Order: sequence, then structure tokens, then C-alpha cells
Amino acid sequence: MIVPGSSSQSLAAALSSELDRTLAPVEFERFPDGELLAAAPDVEGDSAVIVASTTTSDAHLELLQLQDALRESGVSNITTVLPYMGYARQDSAFEPGQPVSVRAVARAVSTGTDRVLTVSPHEESALEHFSVPAHAVDGAGVLADPLPDLADPVFLSPDAGAIELAETVRDSYGGGEVDYFEKTRHSGSEVEITPSDVEVEGRDVVIADDIIATGSTMSGAISALETPRSVFVTCVHPMLAANARTKLARAGVERVYGTDTIERAESEVSVAGPLAEAIRSF
Repeated sequence: MIVPGSSSQSLAAALSSELDRTLAPVEFERFPDGELLAAAPDVEGDSAVIVASTTTSDAHLELLQLQDALRESGVSNITTVLPYMGYARQDSAFEPGQPVSVRAVARAVSTGTDRVLTVSPHEESALEHFSVPAHAVDGAGVLADPLPDLADPVFLSPDAGAIELAETVRDSYGGGEVDYFEKTRHSGSEVEITPSDVEVEGRDVVIADDIIATGSTMSGAISALETPRSVFVTCVHPMLAANARTKLARAGVERVYGTDTIERAESEVSVAGPLAEAIRSF
């Protein structure tokens, strides 16, 4: 059965259809004291797949409760799919006394599952913290699907580290030039974006990244471009926190396309296909 967390109900339904497996009934409740209850009544069989993006602390707790509920129901083989893995960017103790948050989260998730899948983690080294087999699924291959016909396109990544993602989107689209921005971080909040050398005047620009959180870095990169024909933004994880969408619109973005790892209005394409392919391989 496919068991959805509250944050991933649409993706779980799409994955259920891809795999031709039953979508389990789930119940979510919040008690007057603020505590949560996530339950999966009427689960059948000895194998289940939980699909739960951990976008909030509540979502983390729901996931742990669903894992425990399945074990309580006699499910012996649990696959946990983390379409978006929260705390994955906190992969070091940046200051003395700070935790490696991704390690703490991975340890907790490992206790209730037999394997983990996550989509395009910010750093694949995050997988090393799980004590069960953990695998990354590439979500970038579907990002070109919703793009319109482009004029002499340029595919840009916000920095050199993400250029493979931009190349994947370009290859999926079927052609275009690839480049990246130079990004220099002066402090935790101050980042300088240097325009790339590629000529963008009069051309359609597609900026590809793994996650857009606040939109500040992306907006700065877009503002550094000189007279492009139009600008589109694609990302695997459309977090788009606070006023990120407004920042992008003010910077001149025509459309934002994301996947359903985080379910937003911008989730134009699903990662159910790549996830189903990975699950079939087990």
C-alpha cells in the first residue's frame, strides 16, 4: 500500500497510480494541547510505502507516527519516501555547540523503516547518516516537461555546483546553451552574484536549481541578467517560503515551475514516475 503523509497527498496518489497499488486511508488529528496523531487504519499486507515530505517539524513527527502505526499493524517491510527531506541543508555544526541536524533526523527516520528514498537531496552525503539503505532519486529530469517553446534558450544554474542540474534540464528539453553564475558568499546573509559570460540578450533564459527557499539568491541572479527575452525558473523543490514568489515576480520571472516534492501552486510536474521506477527496482 501507499501511505501518504499530510504534506504529500497528491504525490502519494500519483505514485499509487504509477505503481497500481492501493492508496491507504490515513487520518490526521491535532489535540487541544497541540499534540498530533497520524494514523493509518485498515492497512493490509506485509509491505508498505510511506510518502511524506518533511517540510515542517510536525511533518517529521507525523512520519515517525505513521512508521510506528504500520509496524503496529504488522507491516514487516516499510519503504520511506522523503520527496523533500527537511534539515538536509544543516549538514555541519556551523558553530560550536550546534547539532548536525540532518544526522539527527536521519537517525530518527531510520528506526522505523527498512529503506529510504529521497529526491534530489541538497547534498547526497546526507544519505550516509541513515542506518538503513538510503538512495537518491533524481528529480531534475522532469523539470523540462512544462517549459514552453523557447527562443535560443540558455539554461543557467545559480552556481557552478548546480550546473549538472541545468545540463539535465537542457538535455531533457532537447537543446540550448548551459552556463552558471559566479556566487560569492560574504556572510550568512550577504551573497554577491556575478553575471555569467554567456550572452542572454533577446534569448529565453531558464534558471534551474534544486530548491528555492526564500528566493533572495535567485532574484539577485535574475536581476544581474541583461535584457533577456524572458526568464523562467525551474526547481525540484519549490519551498517558496514567505514572500519568495513576489521577489521572483519583481525580478522579472515569467513563470516558476516546480515538482510535487513540495506541493505548491507551482508544482507543475510530478516525480511519481522516477520514484516508481526506483521502487520497482527493489
